[in-house]
Amino acid sequence: MTHPFDAPDGRYTVLVNAGGQHSLWPAGTDVPHGWAPAHGPSDRASCLAYVDAHWRETAKRV
Repeated sequence: MTHPFDAPDGRYTVLVNAGGQHSLWPAGTDVPHGWAPAHGPSDRASCLAYVDAHWRETAKRV
């Protein structure tokens, strides 16, 4: 059995937090505090494409 966070054929929602970090969550899973839906539910490839297009660098550059 595939873990729901790793299912290649699963449906996902992209979540985003106040820091601009993104995370894929299985569709229908409760959204954790501090995160909000940003895209989906959709297939994994579409969600990853959304993250690629909208991710912003959060690490401090030295």
